[in-house]
Order: sequence, then C-alpha cells, then structure tokens
Amino acid sequence: MKVLVTGAGGGIGGACARAFAAAGAAVAATDVRPGPLAALAEALPGTPTRTAELTDADALGPLLDWAWDALGGIDVLVNAGGRFPATPLRAVTAADWDAVVGVNARTPLLLTTALAERLIAAGRGGSVVNISSGAGARPRPGTAVYAASKAALNMVTRSCALELAPYDIRVNAVAPGYVRVGSEVNPVTGAYEAAIEESTPAGRLGRPEDIAPVVLWLCGPEAAWITGAVVPADGGLGLGSPHTPTWAESSKEGA
Repeated sequence: MKVLVTGAGGGIGGACARAFAAAGAAVAATDVRPGPLAALAEALPGTPTRTAELTDADALGPLLDWAWDALGGIDVLVNAGGRFPATPLRAVTAADWDAVVGVNARTPLLLTTALAERLIAAGRGGSVVNISSGAGARPRPGTAVYAASKAALNMVTRSCALELAPYDIRVNAVAPGYVRVGSEVNPVTGAYEAAIEESTPAGRLGRPEDIAPVVLWLCGPEAAWITGAVVPADGGLGLGSPHTPTWAESSKEGA
C-alpha cells in the first residue's frame, strides 16, 4: 500500500502516518509546518516528506506529482490537514471563512479529484479517507465556520464516493469527537476541553491513536464494500450528554 497523508505533522495525521507505516505501507507525508514534519521523518526513517500550504490550489498538483513519484504511485490518500479556529459567531470575517473552508473542504475535494484523474489514467483503484468531525453534524458555540466546513466535507465525501465508485475508488470519512492534539495551530482553552470531556459518554477525551486504526481499517480489504460513509469515532459525544437527568428524575424534582 502506498499512502499520502496530509497534515502529517499534526496529532491525527501523524498517528495515521505511523499506523500505516507500522502496517507495512509506504508513506509520504506533508504538512505546512516544517518542524513537526521533520520530527515525523525522524520517527519514520525513509519517509519522504514535503512542506506544502494546502490552501494554495496551485500547490496541490505538484504535491501529488511529488508523492506519486516518491512512492511509485498512490493507493491511499488521507486528508488530515485542517484548521480548528474557535471564533465567536459575531466576530467571523470573510477571511476566516475562506481560510477554514478552503483547507477543510476545498482542499480535500481538489486533492481527491486530482488523484482520481491519475488513478483512472493508470487503470488503478484507490481509497480516500477524509478526517471530518462530529461538529459537521453537531455544532458548538464558537465553531460556526469550522462546523460548516466539516458539514461540507461530509458532502464532498459522499459526492466523490458516488461519482468515483465506478472506477473502484472508495471515498470515506472519519468523524472524530474532541481529540486532544496539543497543536499551536488549533489552540483551545482548558475550560473548553473540560466541558467537552464532561459531555463525552466514554468519560475521556480522544487520542490520535483512537482515530488512526479506523482510518487504516477503512482502507483495508475488510472495508472493501464501504464507500461514502462518515464513521463516527467520538466516545459517544454525538449521542448527547450522559449527565442529563432522566425524564422520571426530572418530573419528580418538578413535582
């Protein structure tokens, strides 16, 4: 298996790169930040790496050409690059929208379609996994643009899956709950993390290592008949808070 991972310097992207490498795949990695990317290359000797700004549409074709040449083809694309800004709704600007939706939704679409052209020309199938978010279906305060971008990514996933299925190209997404990644690109407060942890039925925040095996599985033979899925991996966060009292308890209190 030959895999290109974007956002590989981040928590989830890095965990995906390590999981594929541990499974014997050849991995090419890209990120906008040279430091974390260099650390990944040190952890995975022999892994080709390249810095790239994913919001630059003109850089995406050369990025795919580089990875294709470095690996001798690409079987799997993991779109893990993204941004998670916490911006109050009334403070959102047009530039915020363009930056976040650009990297979270437009870039995966453009990379997927560009890779599909190469795969179809080569007569090869492939698999794409997009890293979405539970916020795409369940927004939280301060995430209006982020949630919209992930909702868009979910539809990008389904639309690409529908149109590329005849070419044996599968496209799926994983929708994590809150995963602690410790990223300076996506900073959050301790109070925010504590509130999310309290609301998660599983009783803890997610780890990148909770997400990578799901991505790996979606690209493997066991998931060969799955395409267009958005798979939640969220500790039950999308189910609602486990601390809401039952109806019976509430009615007694109000009696």
